[in-house]
Amino acid sequence: MSKRSIPNVDWANQLESVIRQFVKEKLELIMREEIKNFLEIEQAGTSNMRNGYYQRNLDTQYGRIEGLLVPRDRNGEFQTQLFAPYQRHTGWLEEAIIKMYQSGMSTREIGKFIERILGKAYSPSTISRMTDIVKEDIEKWHKRPLHKRYSVLYLDGLYVKLRRDTVEKEVVYVVLGVNEEGYREILDFFVGGQESAYVWQEILQHLYQRGVKEVLLGVFDGLPGLEEAFKAVYPKADVQRCVVHKVRNTLNRVRKKDQFEVAEDLKLIYRAPNKEMALQMFQQFESKWSSKYPREVQSWANELDVLLTFMDYPSSIRSVIYTTNAIERTIKEIRKRLKPMNSLSSLEAAEKIVYLTIQDFNEKWAGRKLRGFAEAHEALQRMFEERNQIL
Repeated sequence: MSKRSIPNVDWANQLESVIRQFVKEKLELIMREEIKNFLEIEQAGTSNMRNGYYQRNLDTQYGRIEGLLVPRDRNGEFQTQLFAPYQRHTGWLEEAIIKMYQSGMSTREIGKFIERILGKAYSPSTISRMTDIVKEDIEKWHKRPLHKRYSVLYLDGLYVKLRRDTVEKEVVYVVLGVNEEGYREILDFFVGGQESAYVWQEILQHLYQRGVKEVLLGVFDGLPGLEEAFKAVYPKADVQRCVVHKVRNTLNRVRKKDQFEVAEDLKLIYRAPNKEMALQMFQQFESKWSSKYPREVQSWANELDVLLTFMDYPSSIRSVIYTTNAIERTIKEIRKRLKPMNSLSSLEAAEKIVYLTIQDFNEKWAGRKLRGFAEAHEALQRMFEERNQIL
């Protein structure tokens, strides 16, 4: 079996060799035309002339091109447009590495993959340096101006393993905004430390400084102090506690045999057609379960106002604002791309992957309104005007 496979391998190698030779010939042809035009047009009337060739290797998506003949002139002024001086590989390599890094491959795995293609080893540190070209983009992205008005800000986070002397779990804060036209966009993210309301407030203040002045609604889970932190930056905004998180936490404290029934009774509350009916459904829930689960029922009673805020908004968007589900897919994708990396070598490594993942989502969302916001546009505009009118 193995003997019969050898000719196939040889044939594949021969084909790769033919392709590389073809690419080499075409590159050399282009450069000969380049220096010809350079001397006949740009250097016309001067004594400058050709001065032979020098050889160099160039890594391409077709493999390594060895002994590439690069023409030169006597004055040393000619420069081909195919690659920069001292460049040893075409731009495809950085792009490929960034794409692989973005997909969750470790720098070691990428290095092995590149070695199989080019026959040349790239160390993890070299791969990491190649992905550093993203760092400048991240810095600019964090400072870009934002819209003045956002109908909704979703706040959520996830924990990742980071190596700083020791490996520990640290949080990635993510803010998703829906602007007044109904378009989604990840506005910012921050990596590091343990999740706290204080850091969330700093992130929100940064958004405010970048132009986010008016917000109708903030949607997030029940992190202690987060509501106060949000209100400190956006005092005129409403707060919606994530109903899905609340239901999940409640069911975790309920006996297994009661979980289905409790979940169905809770649905009658948050799926009611209006707030009046929702309050009636809660009264029924309270009378039915308070003797068996007094703490859980009281917890709902204490938070009912912020759990039912979404009922004050147009019905077309209620299903997307009573929970942080709108941001959950992004969170899951970030987690998925970070998962193969067991632990990240640095804070910068985490930032690069999170940023590249976020850019994918923002590009997809750029031309697509979030469900229900087109129908709610006029009502939301009235809410903006009523809340922000100058008295």
